[in-house]
Amino acid sequence: MNEVFERRGLRTAIPTVLAALLLLVAPGCQALNGGAGPEDVPPPVKTPVAKHEKPSGRRPGVVNIDTEQGLNSTRAAGTGIVMEPSGLVLTNNHVIQGATTIKGTDTDNRRSYTAQIVGYDRQSDIAVIRLYGASGLKAAVFGDPSSVGVGDPVTAVGNAGGKGGTPTVVTGKVTSLDQTVTARDDSDGTSERLTGMIETSAPIRPGDSGGPLLNTRGRVIGINTAASASFTVGKSKQKGTHRGYAIPSDRALSIARQIARGQASATVHIGQTAMLGVKVRAGASQGAQVVEVVPGTPAEEAGVPTGATIISLGGAVVDSPTTLTGLMLAHHPGDTVRLEWFTAQGARMAATLRLADGPPQ
Repeated sequence: MNEVFERRGLRTAIPTVLAALLLLVAPGCQALNGGAGPEDVPPPVKTPVAKHEKPSGRRPGVVNIDTEQGLNSTRAAGTGIVMEPSGLVLTNNHVIQGATTIKGTDTDNRRSYTAQIVGYDRQSDIAVIRLYGASGLKAAVFGDPSSVGVGDPVTAVGNAGGKGGTPTVVTGKVTSLDQTVTARDDSDGTSERLTGMIETSAPIRPGDSGGPLLNTRGRVIGINTAASASFTVGKSKQKGTHRGYAIPSDRALSIARQIARGQASATVHIGQTAMLGVKVRAGASQGAQVVEVVPGTPAEEAGVPTGATIISLGGAVVDSPTTLTGLMLAHHPGDTVRLEWFTAQGARMAATLRLADGPPQ
């Protein structure tokens, strides 16, 4: 089964006059935790679930996440899960994507903290942030999703509607396992294909992204990520029907631990994010056509004009916007790269530029 679903992050416009701009970005090469290994996260606990048991209700370890995306005039809200008492928090990548500032509020002690990105995996929609100054937080307890069966009662907890305060708790049942879905973000048109998802009837809402899906023992078995686009809240095609999707917690934890260790890979990006400073779309033939240039960024300083078609970055051919993004992901802030492009008039141009520090992609 391959469903198209909406991510359950929440984005709203900021009442300021700023251009809506998409940045092509890439990771840094150094962990924000100074290269130290992560603290011990208790291994998943295997517990059999009886079908007659009731949903667990809320449990500790939930964080309300609020971000500002200063370069595209939006705010976003989502949810996170405390992995370590020192403030390491697991969430969805799309919750923090494009964030220029991040705030996390622990819902147990009700304290708010400035947060920064430790790393992220766009392909798997997983990110880890650190709450600075946090200590003694109540960490969530993770369970074993392999013990989950169709019909099991579950509880979804999150920052529904981005309202903050005490998390919203909704219940449902596991309706299917090992689902393949296409995650679509209507705010910027991006999408990823996610596999092995847990499907539930729990009515997750915008803002619930990154929050825990709990079994009857109150252990995290999944990371709530999205709801089917066919069943928009308040406009369901089938009355009383809802499909929500969660990333199994063992997979999410494996990626999160890799991020916490500072181990970058082809899909895992650690630390700061590099920025070129353009919004692009597919060109008429090949390359990435520039539709907007961010003021004060390397692209503008290099003289890249709107309407240009980027054909090369760092000596590698650019044949599409996706390729350009992939090439950028091999760089980090401060890298010097050679960029080549055709102007709208057909002139071939080139410049050497230094990539800047930008928000996560």
